Amino acid sequence: MKGAWATVSLVMLVVIGIILIAGAFRASENPPARAESDTTSRVNTAGSPGDGELARLINEAVDSGDFTSARWGICVAYLKDGRVLYARNADRLFTPASNMKLYTTAVALDQLGPDYRWRTSVYTTAPMLSNGTINGDLTLYGRGAPDLSSRPGKEGPSSLAQLADQLYRRGVRQVLGDVIGDESYFRSEPFGDGWQWNDIQWYFGAAPSALSIDDNEVDIEIKPSTALNQSPAARLSSAETDLILTTDIVTAKAGEPTNVGIHRGLSDNNIRVWGEFPVGSRGFGARLSVHDPAQLAAKRFLTALKTRGISVRGVVRTRNFRNATANRFDPSHATELGNVVSKRLAEVIRATNKESINLYAELILRTLGRERGENAPAADKHKPERTDDEAGLAVIVQWLERAGIASKQLALHDGSGLSRLNLVTPEVTVRLLQAASKTASALAFRDSLPVAGTDGTLRSRLPVYRGRVSAKTGALTYTNSLSGYLRTSDGTEFVFSIMCNDETVPGSSISLIDRIVGLLAEHRAY
Repeated sequence: MKGAWATVSLVMLVVIGIILIAGAFRASENPPARAESDTTSRVNTAGSPGDGELARLINEAVDSGDFTSARWGICVAYLKDGRVLYARNADRLFTPASNMKLYTTAVALDQLGPDYRWRTSVYTTAPMLSNGTINGDLTLYGRGAPDLSSRPGKEGPSSLAQLADQLYRRGVRQVLGDVIGDESYFRSEPFGDGWQWNDIQWYFGAAPSALSIDDNEVDIEIKPSTALNQSPAARLSSAETDLILTTDIVTAKAGEPTNVGIHRGLSDNNIRVWGEFPVGSRGFGARLSVHDPAQLAAKRFLTALKTRGISVRGVVRTRNFRNATANRFDPSHATELGNVVSKRLAEVIRATNKESINLYAELILRTLGRERGENAPAADKHKPERTDDEAGLAVIVQWLERAGIASKQLALHDGSGLSRLNLVTPEVTVRLLQAASKTASALAFRDSLPVAGTDGTLRSRLPVYRGRVSAKTGALTYTNSLSGYLRTSDGTEFVFSIMCNDETVPGSSISLIDRIVGLLAEHRAY
């Protein structure tokens, strides 16, 4: 009897072993599905057969293209009710690049209002004598205006010329003290968290200052010579003495390759240009950021004062939030001699999103934190004091939570998307866009987005769908994104987010992103 049971047990063990081996083999061919893995997608199961066909086409485009090794995150939903039409890795974290501006601008429009304006003032704490002399300093006090300018525009004189004229009309003729550029309104670092050091010398890495001027940038132009014994000419668009240009460019023979290097110091305005420029070649231009924009603004204000006929005996200096408490400036204890106001927030945000201006997005973020951050919970309760950009990000997270959008897994580090530490999901981005469409500032927000084949960073993309796609682009090395609103040929409106990270192969994923948008635009629910 024992032998029979042993035989039966042996047979059972063999059968179980066969089952386990077969199961393991099947598992190796069909590994367990993970929610939203890199190779899975989902489609609205309550939708039409056409929805399944759309999913097949999108999957085929991604899985058979040149960017199969990249990470793709896609989410598409109906704008009206938020039903998800298609999702691929929609709840996974991606670097959004400039799609981060969607978060900053949507929340700022709702919290500050489209008509919000920045105010830049000139103050003094000294009385003005009867002969028009101010026996003290002038303070040019910035509050983050993105459009403060020293150059005349279509609307008339520059911002600084207007301020100088207001002082002159009040009777000011002489200032015995200094001109102080005060950027202390913002308590924040000059650069975003996670910005790369080799980005900050270029215009797109300009430091956000409460006293920004002329987009905090300077242009450099290089013109080739017409003879080998002459050196190419290089010049800056600004003549301020603290912008020092050193050139070491030589002329090469015609037909040789152009080789130009440009470097601006990380903590100064010393600009060096070097390389070889062939005879008769095309000119070359670049846009550089400036170090210490508040200093530059004060210098240009000094020039505006002198041009208007107001003499200044003192020098130019600056003041920021790091000054000791006893030395900080308090506008409530000073006399305002003049002020200028910025364009409406809606206009500034339109420029921010259309042309993807990082500086404007960072100034908006800091303004959001300064104006509305008091009641937003801090991410780190043990940190003694948070900066205005951190407060602005806390306002964004709070806004998402109030809209019913889970945001705890997100990592937000700046307002523009230049930081590579930002991590968002396509699904949250879609929910943000849908929530923004229900706010009082929905029209202003949507109007700020580039329109396919028409303007902004989409002016040369998707011309076939001109006027039907309004979306924000995003681009960093190895990263491309596009998120926004889309209308199909039958009038159905979708909200979508497409993010591609880790695209290390040559070329760009932009064409594939546009192909996916085209599939959405042509989609019909059967």
